[in-house]
Amino acid sequence: MTEDPLTTSSEVAGTQAGNGRASALMSVEHLKVLFPVKAGLIIDRTVAYVHAVDDVSFALNQGETLGVVGESGCGKTTLIRALVRLVNSTGGEVRFRGADITKASRKTLAPIRREMQMVFQDPQASLNPRKRIRQILATPLKLRGVPNADIETESRKLLERVGLRAEHMSRFPHEFSGGQRQRIGIARALAMSPKLILLDEPVSALDVSIQAQVINLLDELQDDFGLSYVFVAHDLSVVRHVSDRIAVMYLGKMMELSPSEELYTKPIHPYTSVLLDAIPIPDPAENRARVRRVVTGEVPSPIDPPLGCRFASRCPRASDICRKVEPQLTEYADGHLAACHHPQNVTADEVASAKRSPLSPLSAGEQAPSFVAQTV
Repeated sequence: MTEDPLTTSSEVAGTQAGNGRASALMSVEHLKVLFPVKAGLIIDRTVAYVHAVDDVSFALNQGETLGVVGESGCGKTTLIRALVRLVNSTGGEVRFRGADITKASRKTLAPIRREMQMVFQDPQASLNPRKRIRQILATPLKLRGVPNADIETESRKLLERVGLRAEHMSRFPHEFSGGQRQRIGIARALAMSPKLILLDEPVSALDVSIQAQVINLLDELQDDFGLSYVFVAHDLSVVRHVSDRIAVMYLGKMMELSPSEELYTKPIHPYTSVLLDAIPIPDPAENRARVRRVVTGEVPSPIDPPLGCRFASRCPRASDICRKVEPQLTEYADGHLAACHHPQNVTADEVASAKRSPLSPLSAGEQAPSFVAQTV
């Protein structure tokens, strides 16, 4: 992953957590996406809302990779679709290069979208089965303004850059393997010369060996073209190798936001620890010997989310305040953010010196986190 040569890692962390979001490639402030629930036989009326993304804020620098992880249904895919305006947000702001694109018209959004491309989870469903690869790549190149005489040459270069051969140009998508189709999807995104690529679980449908090849390819492309990524996945072991920072989501809320390696060595939110415990260890003996933290209880309904912390009904550290007051997103050392009333893996001094983050949800309470000694 590349970094701005004038910006140190500590400065990046401070910029993302604080007031420097205006200088970021993309900044998201209190984003909400609510889907109406309709009822009625003759006249549809809205009776409730699904809180898919509920007051999420973050910033992304040029050349940075932000991993977004969480269980199925936590709002990861809806989040990145809202960033590129494939779904409309209900509230909040999305800024790209400082420009507010949340309510931008289609005409205003068109040149911005050329710099924001998306790679989808299912490579077969995202490619038109009736078109040859030559046609699939030609469309974005024409939109970019490449002359017709140069489209064939540019298409060949794109295929070769993602590890495919020029003779693949005349084939249809069904004639490729899953990994090859995903490479075509990446080539299609690159055809627009983007600055930001949103990756919606791009390797989850691939074999493990192919996953590694695609991840290495994405890493190389980022170095070569100075790309920024938002990488959505449910597998923390995959995200670890590609991300500079990782955001953990649960039921539409951001639970934790941390530099990548620190999240694995020092998870502050109990939900993050649960996700880490689900990662298998390659050594069978060590994997069997370790003690897994298993959470019980039902996941709350996104239609009627609980008043306090959304993980409280399943959290072993929950107390009364967790069930009544939404925790603020608190900033600890090194730009590590967590929304928990009773954080783990932190000392009493670290809790005392922590402060409320400007990225904290507007609905969060004013109560500062309290230190609770770790028992397990």
